[in-house]
Amino acid sequence: MKGLFPVLLVVGLTLRAAHAEEPALIPPRSGVIKVAFVLSEHATVIDFAGPWEVFQDTDAPTPFELFTVAPSRNPLHTSGGHGMTVTPDYAFSDAPTPDLVVIGAQSGGPGLSDWLRKIHRDGTVILSVCTGAFKVAEAGLLDGRLATTHHDYIDKFAQDFPNVKVVRSVRYVRSAPLIYTAGGLTSGVDLALHVVDGYFGRSVAQKTAEYMEYQGSAWKEP
Repeated sequence: MKGLFPVLLVVGLTLRAAHAEEPALIPPRSGVIKVAFVLSEHATVIDFAGPWEVFQDTDAPTPFELFTVAPSRNPLHTSGGHGMTVTPDYAFSDAPTPDLVVIGAQSGGPGLSDWLRKIHRDGTVILSVCTGAFKVAEAGLLDGRLATTHHDYIDKFAQDFPNVKVVRSVRYVRSAPLIYTAGGLTSGVDLALHVVDGYFGRSVAQKTAEYMEYQGSAWKEP
């Protein structure tokens, strides 16, 4: 036991140091943060609706502008049996380059991997929620990086993508300066609040959480 405390202390200091060196999120000069929500058949509603609510409720000098993007502009159905019918705002072929992208659990579709690689090269911040991490990994953007996903699917994720450093029992991970991966469902709310904190600071994120009557606190953690 005597040798354990120094090890734990070093680990704790390492994690704090890593958090302290976390690159800042800087709002674009355009004066608006464009957020694309990727949708395809069977998209899990809370995975995109949770972060959507966070960003739309954020009162900040640089507002978030939200839109949906999909393989095509044809109507699609979300999760839940027949699900809600959603008509995407854009297809991958004509969507404006976003500053942020949110991709939750869904079936995916033609052109998704190519589009994710393109926007990543353009400097877009990518946020996956739940099994959306599978789509980011399929695009090759998580190789050699930390990542997490829904706890029910994390073993399959580790098996399917052996080059990804899987992190368990966390709400979200900053996988790279421009990539975050979150666990399932409500983890997306924590990640979105964490991103608001990264852009505008703790007080703005806290006001957003209070407006939503959201009482979780994991978004404050590194």
